[in-house]
Amino acid sequence: MNNWFKKKENNYRENVIVFLTLMVFAVGISCKAQEDNKEVVVFNTSISKDATPKVLERILNADARPISQIKFEKGTYHFYPDKGLEKFVHISNHNDVIIRTAMPIFNFNNLTIDGQGSTFIYHGRMIPFLIDNSNNITVKNVTVDWAEPFHSEGKIVAHDIEKHSFDMEISEEYPYEIRNEQLIFVKEYYEHHLGQAILYDPERKAIAFNTEIYTPLNQFSKVEVSRNLDKISYKYPVDKLDSSQRIIGRENILKVEEIKPGLVRVFNHKKGLPPIGTILVCKGEQNENRLAPAFRVTHTYGFNAANVNVHHAGGMGLIAENSGDLTLDSFNVTPSNGRMVSTTADATHFVGCRGKVELKNCTFNNQLDDATNVHGTYQIVQDIKDAYTIGARMGHFQQQGFVIGKEKDTIGLVRLSNSFFPYNKLTIKSIQKINSRYQLITFNEKLPKDLKEGDLLENLDAYPELLVENCTISNNRARGLLLSSPKKTVIKNNFFSTEMEAILIPIESGHWYESGSVENLEILNNTFQDCQHSGFDRGVIRFDTDDDNKNTAFKNVVIRDNVFNQFDNLILQVTNLDGLLFENNTITNSGTFPQLHKKNPAIRIHHSQNIKFKKNSYKGKAKVILEKDASLKKLKFK
Repeated sequence: MNNWFKKKENNYRENVIVFLTLMVFAVGISCKAQEDNKEVVVFNTSISKDATPKVLERILNADARPISQIKFEKGTYHFYPDKGLEKFVHISNHNDVIIRTAMPIFNFNNLTIDGQGSTFIYHGRMIPFLIDNSNNITVKNVTVDWAEPFHSEGKIVAHDIEKHSFDMEISEEYPYEIRNEQLIFVKEYYEHHLGQAILYDPERKAIAFNTEIYTPLNQFSKVEVSRNLDKISYKYPVDKLDSSQRIIGRENILKVEEIKPGLVRVFNHKKGLPPIGTILVCKGEQNENRLAPAFRVTHTYGFNAANVNVHHAGGMGLIAENSGDLTLDSFNVTPSNGRMVSTTADATHFVGCRGKVELKNCTFNNQLDDATNVHGTYQIVQDIKDAYTIGARMGHFQQQGFVIGKEKDTIGLVRLSNSFFPYNKLTIKSIQKINSRYQLITFNEKLPKDLKEGDLLENLDAYPELLVENCTISNNRARGLLLSSPKKTVIKNNFFSTEMEAILIPIESGHWYESGSVENLEILNNTFQDCQHSGFDRGVIRFDTDDDNKNTAFKNVVIRDNVFNQFDNLILQVTNLDGLLFENNTITNSGTFPQLHKKNPAIRIHHSQNIKFKKNSYKGKAKVILEKDASLKKLKFK
């Protein structure tokens, strides 16, 4: 009897184990089935004439029918704004605009968009990829372009020395009108006047040598009649760069007339007459010309772009804000259709990001601003509300709407007249947005007694580690890299040929209010070819601060195993740096262009300490290799 009970008990236990195993297996199948319920959406070329309505419809229905992948049959797809989702957006370092999109990637997790080699062509004011509050988003195998660019080009064909005018030939690709003696370029859904302009060399397909002699165009002069403006007063600070303030006291002086169809004459330009054969590139005024980046990524963690080509955008190729862990691998910004210009602003830009940012195997060519800019933001203490709360104000009109941080983030209090580093730290309890420029920030700790109105705030948690590797950066206006992160930053195996600095390390608090101080930077095994060719008297690599003092701003920099093949002298310009190793670098003179600043040294160092030179080779033309201040008497170039 006892044996019978034991046998039954054993059978029962075996059955329970089998049952539980089957239950676990069933749950596993159920979970997988639930995951598999996310659809792989495939669009084919039947929607290519205007893909906006179908793509948007499916994305807006993703709550009811979740999506794991969006694929496009290889082809060319046009996207028009007429049936796109409309949204007002504040975009950092851009204009605040109403845009439309076919891809509002809001609140998505684990989504892949695969163009499978397709080309997306956009029309008018659209943002191709508008990504917000999402996780693990991948975009790959796609080319982005615009049917009509947001910039315009004209070839300089003649001068009149006596009248100081120049003639410009404009192809049919750039329709135009002349209104009240002003040249207006008319696009689909958009137009612009001459505005910001620069010269390109059509043979090199790069910014023209010494363009600063000829551009930017002198468009404005002081108005002749201005009465009682001094009686206008403002209770609070005013941004003089804002469009409402910028125009006060000035008027257009450039006058344009048509000589014959496709040929116009420009009068009243005060700089040198642009060389015949060069291409004048223009994009309208700054407060109007940054409105349609190709990728806008906000509050997103885990973003990957692979094998992506951006041929144009009315702003930046990619702007990422308050996001983390972003990787761009073979993300290429290059012009198409014979245009001189790719994007009308930076190729890429990262504001208030964290985690890691990696740019690998990328090409950034012919954009009208930097290849990348990595920084935080300074916000201004406008008023002290109580023992825990301040009112904070954005300094630059193109950073309106930017939120400095989130709960528990550490905020540094900065007074640059005393130090480039925070004098105290607080953690955020809450932020209340009052309007696009003014926020109330409440902290967990009491405000320090020495906090003053006018002090600056920076988010010490909102900086990423940065890697830029195997990238080509050339033929663009402005700089290669602007670096303002105190986290580990590695720049290696890249090629630079830029109009201004190849690498600029700034502390900037009086214009863009871009925060951050490099404290751990390695620049390794890069090639610098004929940078600073537009005419500026600056170093190829430059450390710079707004405030002229001797305080340390930058720390722990290694510049090793690089090749500088430059037409001009000044290679390295350093100020306010503690800790530099400049080792095993080769400096030669390329002879590509005539020298512009023959009296410069190769290296200029001020207000710095702990500087070392080791095993470097110099074969340039500078009569003085190292210029230094009195505090570095014993320092020698080796």
